[in-house]
Amino acid sequence: MNRFLFIGLPSLLSATMAALFSAAVHAQEPARDAAQAPANKDAAQAPAKGSAAPSALSVCADPNNLPFSNRKGEGFENKIAELFAREMGVPVEYTWYPQRFGFIRNTLRARIPEKNGYKCDVIIGVPEGYGEAATTKPYFTSSYAMAFLKGRGLDGVKTQEDLLKLPPEQLQKLKFGVFAQSPPVDWLLANKLFDQAISYQKQTGDPAQYPGQVIENDLVKGDVDVAFIWGPIAGYFAKQAKDAQIAVVPMHAVPGSNVQYGYPIAMGVRPADKDLKAQLDKMIAGNQEKIDQILDDYGVPRVDARK
Repeated sequence: MNRFLFIGLPSLLSATMAALFSAAVHAQEPARDAAQAPANKDAAQAPAKGSAAPSALSVCADPNNLPFSNRKGEGFENKIAELFAREMGVPVEYTWYPQRFGFIRNTLRARIPEKNGYKCDVIIGVPEGYGEAATTKPYFTSSYAMAFLKGRGLDGVKTQEDLLKLPPEQLQKLKFGVFAQSPPVDWLLANKLFDQAISYQKQTGDPAQYPGQVIENDLVKGDVDVAFIWGPIAGYFAKQAKDAQIAVVPMHAVPGSNVQYGYPIAMGVRPADKDLKAQLDKMIAGNQEKIDQILDDYGVPRVDARK
C-alpha cells in the first residue's frame, strides 16, 4: 500500500546517502537541480561584487515543514536562525519554497540580477557534506527512529533488535509505516518484514501536507503500529501528541551492513560564501548550549555521530 506525503529534510538526506550508498538509496532532488543548473556553475555561484555587509540573515526555508520551519517561525530552524540573527545584530529574512524538487535551484542558487545577489544565503539544516552546498560544522546528529504508542505491547522495545525478539505471532501482526527510499526500508527488507509495510512516498503535489501526519494521524489512529521516520520529526510530533503517549527509539548502525541511520546536520551556504561559512561556524561553536536547548524543547533525539 502506498501513501503520499512530503518527507522534508530527509529528501536532502537521501541525496547524501545516494552518494555514499548508491545501492541502498537513490538520489532525488540534487540530480534534477544539477541537470537544470546554469552551464557555467562557477559564474552562477560567484559572490556579488561590491556588496555591502549583510543587512539581514537571509534564510532559505520551507513554509510548512514542522518541526524544521514554517511561515509563523514555529520550527526549531526558525529559532536557531533568530538566535544567530540576534548575535549578528540583523533581522531574519526568508525565501520560502517547499523542500521538493528544485528547492536549491529556486533558493540558494536563484540569482536576483537587479540586486546583483541571490534570493537567500543559508539553509539552516542540511546533512554534513551535502553536495549541493558548502556545509558548516555539524550542530547536532540525529538518526532515523521507530515511533510507537506506549501501552500497546511494545514498551520493552529499546532498540530495533528488540523488535525482532518479539514473539513471532505478535511481530507478524504489526503494520510498519515507512517512507520510500529511506534507510529503514533496507532494514525491513533485510529482516523479511517489508510485506507488513505501508509505504509512504516522499513527494506530493499538496504543499499543505507534511511528514508528521504519519504520527499525528496514522500512528495515533492505529493504521500503523510502528512508524519509521527521521528522528527530529518523530521526537517533535511525539511530544506534541495530546491524546497518546508515543515512544521514540533511535535506530543504530548494524554490524556488517553499510546502511547508515544517523546523520550529522549542518548549515549550507554557496561554496563561494567562505566568509559567511566561517561566521556561521564561529556562531555554532559559541552557541552550542543554546542550540541544544532549542533542540531539547522540540524533542529532537540526538545520537553519537560515530554510531
